[in-house]
Amino acid sequence: METTCTNLPYLVLMQTSKAVQDCMRVEMSQYNLSITEFSVLEVLYNKGKQTIHQIGNSILISSGTMTYVIDKLEQRDLLSRHACVEDRRVIHVTLTVAGKKMMDRIMPKHQEFVDSMFCSLNNEEKKIFVKLLKKINRKEQS
Repeated sequence: METTCTNLPYLVLMQTSKAVQDCMRVEMSQYNLSITEFSVLEVLYNKGKQTIHQIGNSILISSGTMTYVIDKLEQRDLLSRHACVEDRRVIHVTLTVAGKKMMDRIMPKHQEFVDSMFCSLNNEEKKIFVKLLKKINRKEQS
């Protein structure tokens, strides 16, 4: 039996991804943040102190881009870098008081935004959606 492969799932995924990113861009522009800058702050807000490498792995961006974004956020006093006592090659990054205050304001609104994106799905559909995305992700990694 011959199967036909269609690119419809890919196209819908890309269109949805673009729509979500466009909405995020608008949402974050209210705070004068790019999506990447917000992503860095979100990782630090949710996970606490992280190395630059850990942040990059969490949000899937290159180390060169990470350095640029962290420089910009540090200039705005939203985060700070600290040398690791045990290993001088490692730099830890943490939110400043100003960064934490900003994220305390942003996160409830961001959570509402995220919830609104998925409000048309019931809990079972959300579980299936996550399961399918993970299945695709595992296939791509092998």
